Amino acid sequence: MEVIKQVLTDAFVLKPSIYEDSRGYFYESFNQNKFEGVTGHQMAFIQDNQSFSSKGTLRGLHFQKGEAAQSKLVRVVKGSAYDVAVDLRPDSPTFKQWYGVELSDENHLQFFIPRGFAHAFIALEDNTIFQYKVDNYYSGANDGGVIWDDEELAIAWPKLKLDLSEKDKNLPKLNQLNLNTLW
Repeated sequence: MEVIKQVLTDAFVLKPSIYEDSRGYFYESFNQNKFEGVTGHQMAFIQDNQSFSSKGTLRGLHFQKGEAAQSKLVRVVKGSAYDVAVDLRPDSPTFKQWYGVELSDENHLQFFIPRGFAHAFIALEDNTIFQYKVDNYYSGANDGGVIWDDEELAIAWPKLKLDLSEKDKNLPKLNQLNLNTLW
């Protein structure tokens, strides 16, 4: 595993070591020691999640507040997605900055998103399978989000016909949140 790029304060794009031959490939999608060695983050991931999405499905921008905040290690196992993280930590040097990266079953990239970030992705292909590890359990009472097209963030999303849940269509704008009370 290697860090391809540190993209925001404490957020990393990672690439696992891939072993290929005529039969196919093998790689460790996660190794605690290697992860800690390349990122400096000690993590105890406690839950794996998976979603299946059609092309144009946008999920996010989501986060968990307070004690329920989550770090995530995300990847695509089938298809491709444009993945975005937004730093919402008021004391961070990259506060209110975003970064996007294409994750796919071909490039095998992973994106580590620490606590205090909002997260979203758009499926770029039909039948995209997105997986992520989290270090805290989901809490409906602490669920939060920011509308995907907030002008203040000015995220450069891929130009696709989008499909959003009703929840995601009605998320608040960033200026409607008290960011100092989220974490």
